[in-house]
Amino acid sequence: MRDDQILSVGIDLGTSTTQLILSRLTVKNFAAAFSVPRINISKKEVIFQSDIIFTPLATQTQIDADAIKKFVAEQYQKAGIQKQDIQMGAVIITGETARKENSSAVTQALSGYAGDFVVATAGPDLESIIAGKGAGTNVIAQKKRQNVVNMDIGGGTSNLGLFDDEDVIDTACFDVGGRLIKVTPDDHKITYISPKVKQLITELGLDLHEGMPVTATQLQPVVDCLTQVLENSIGLGEKSPYFDLFITNHALHPENSIKGVTFSGGVADCLNEELPEDEFHYGDIGLLLGHSVRHSQIFKHKIIYPSVETIRATVVGAGSHTTDVTGSTIAYTDGILPLRNLPILKISKSDEDLDADDLATKISEKINWYRVQNELSNVALALVGKHSPKFADIQRYAEGIVQGAKVLIDKREPLIIMVHEDMAKALGHSLFARLPERYPFVCIDSVKVENGDYIDLGEPVANGEVLPVIVKTLVFG
Repeated sequence: MRDDQILSVGIDLGTSTTQLILSRLTVKNFAAAFSVPRINISKKEVIFQSDIIFTPLATQTQIDADAIKKFVAEQYQKAGIQKQDIQMGAVIITGETARKENSSAVTQALSGYAGDFVVATAGPDLESIIAGKGAGTNVIAQKKRQNVVNMDIGGGTSNLGLFDDEDVIDTACFDVGGRLIKVTPDDHKITYISPKVKQLITELGLDLHEGMPVTATQLQPVVDCLTQVLENSIGLGEKSPYFDLFITNHALHPENSIKGVTFSGGVADCLNEELPEDEFHYGDIGLLLGHSVRHSQIFKHKIIYPSVETIRATVVGAGSHTTDVTGSTIAYTDGILPLRNLPILKISKSDEDLDADDLATKISEKINWYRVQNELSNVALALVGKHSPKFADIQRYAEGIVQGAKVLIDKREPLIIMVHEDMAKALGHSLFARLPERYPFVCIDSVKVENGDYIDLGEPVANGEVLPVIVKTLVFG
């Protein structure tokens, strides 16, 4: 057993801001001569936090990839490291930036800067999960034994992730953020109004338009409406007539109770009791929105817990890798391995106990968490399973999975199922009977994964009896 140190990078390209952190991970490598390496992080130290810049755009629909590459190179130089020193990390593209035309080209441009890294173009739901974990909401929910929601209020969107214990039970996203109206800091002229806010201004009958000088008082009716939408988003207050207008994809399910709230994102740093003298210091309405949220019903009626991180909550420190093998009770079809960088969708314990139809509905809903710009890539479904499953349990799981994953099956994406309990072979047989003929699938057990993890599945070894699995866990700086 020995200690190694790994240098890792996290790069976050958000709607408003781009930032980077470098972490030094001390890992214990439990690799004996004849065993599979298991790497556990024993210490994590953030050694460098970059400047936070506004995300550079070449046009309204394209990210300036060269400017981002230059920014990363400059930050490495400031930190005194070479890009070849980086061994692992993650690039996360979130919010409006994930919707830009060339977001995949940007991740390719940065690939030489992040070692063996995880790349995630995160849609609104996955961003909610990543931000909630970065803010430490999952840990608070587990410690306090209550449902806690993280509200990640950024420049263009507010992402909500609801945690029960460590399970993510719901997500939502709203087009509410600090940069929906941009104002010049010096002469307070409006330079940009988002399309939805323009619609709101028209319906409210306000005299606000791009190019005019403006005061905080004139903008207050807009800020009040945005705050009311955020209150409504967690079940507080009278429903705003503009609530549905500002939904990005979907709201939270109203049946889930919410006891506590954490905040992250840029606006979380603006939750001030009093407004500063220069309310347009950041060139937007972020300070006005933060002040309004601080005095909203959220602070009056919910328990507010401090976050581990606010503006840096979605910056990912690294992808730590745990190599494992699964054998003896695996089922898979030939010719589909290896697979790399598959995001994990872990079904919550409460969902697993549902009947087949309701389980299918939950799986189908949660697969859509991974949709970006209406495009859906493959995901690996993870379940705890049952220690001693009955035949009826196996049938119920199989039926729920095949029905729920229909959108992936229709695309002929390989169906990847991971079960913590030792039941993969039986479940695999049951899945095989329900899937279309010669359908590609893998069903493995005894591998522990969580939402927000990514996995690599290697080629079978030991005469096809064993599959190597690498679990990449995003480590928050």
